[in-house]
Formats: sequence, C-alpha cells, structure tokens
Amino acid sequence: MILNLYKPPGWTSFDVVKKVRGITRQKKVGHAGTLDPFAEGVLLIGTGKDTKALSELSNQSKSYRAKLILGTATNTMDLTGTEDSSLPVPELSEDQILSTLKSFLGKQNQIPPMYSAKKVNGVRLYKLARKNIEIEREPVTIHINSIAFESIELSEITFSVECSKGTYIRVLGANIAEKLGTVGHLTYLQRTGIGDHNVKDSQTLESFEKSWKSAAA
Repeated sequence: MILNLYKPPGWTSFDVVKKVRGITRQKKVGHAGTLDPFAEGVLLIGTGKDTKALSELSNQSKSYRAKLILGTATNTMDLTGTEDSSLPVPELSEDQILSTLKSFLGKQNQIPPMYSAKKVNGVRLYKLARKNIEIEREPVTIHINSIAFESIELSEITFSVECSKGTYIRVLGANIAEKLGTVGHLTYLQRTGIGDHNVKDSQTLESFEKSWKSAAA
C-alpha cells in the first residue's frame, strides 16, 4: 500500500519508516523523497510490493510552504543550525520581493548543501559537515515550476513553491535572501504535496496507527 502520512517536525523520514514498520509488521517499508528533520508535511510511504512504486513517486514534482527569516544565516540554512553570519535587512517593498521570487522561475543549477543526506563517494554529506569537513559538490539541475509570495511580517517572508525532484528549499531560501541584499535561513518548511498527493489528505501517524489497529482487531 501507498500511505500519505504527515511527517511531524523533529522526526527523520526514516523515523517514520520505522514507526510504520512497527505498526504494520511489514518487513519492506520505504519512503518517496526525504524530508529534513525540521520540516513537516507530506511523506509518501510504501509497504510490501508497493515499495517498487516509490522511485516513480519520488520523481514527481513537489510543493512546499516556507518561512524565510532575513538578516541571519546558519550553517544548516535552517533554524536547527548555528548562526554563522548576519547582515542588515534593507527596506523591501512587496513588489521587490515578488520580482525577486519570480526571478527564480525555471531551470537552474543548485549546489546541494553540506548538511544534507545526499551521498558523495558513498558518504552522506551531513556526516562530513558534522566533522567540519566541506567538500566540492557538483551542481544539480532543478526546475522551479511556480513560486508565490504570501506575506512579510517584520523580516520573515512566507512563500510557496512547486519544484522538481532534488530541489533544496533551504538553498533556495538562502539564494532569495542573497538576491534581496542580505542573508537568511528557513524557520519553517512544510511539504504540501507530491504529484497528486496533497497535504489535505495526509494522515497523522496517530490516526494511521489507530485505524490500522482497529481494522486488525
């Protein structure tokens, strides 16, 4: 079966896989598209023979809602990291923010962050980053299908984006901040969809466990 589960913040994607494995007693359980531990939202889980469909699901476009705080940058590009630089925030109009966001539409190259699960020479980048080792990363071609400005409150911009597989919203946020003349990091990230699977249809782990146990009773 394919499950549309809502990953809570603070959990790794593999934490959710382990939880589902424990609930269903299925040996084969996997997920489509890793979500950062601080992020929340749609995580597609496959069990049994349906794990074969996960790679195809992972290749589908993904949508997110993010909050970007301007003025401070962190080593992880999100609120879990340590501050490593700061810059004043210029006065920004909504039109400036909108035109900056729109400038990221389309095909572009993006360098994966050191704090990521991406493997280089068989080693996950975050393991090197934790040892203060930084290595050269090959840029990845990504596509921003749509990007929309939602609001700005003090120095925090809320925006939504639909993009291709392999896009790091943390990197996008840092690039947006740079183009606005400052630095920034994400304070919130929610995946709102993968392909046709929407956050509105997501099940919490608690509700999934309850429905599974009641069906098995």
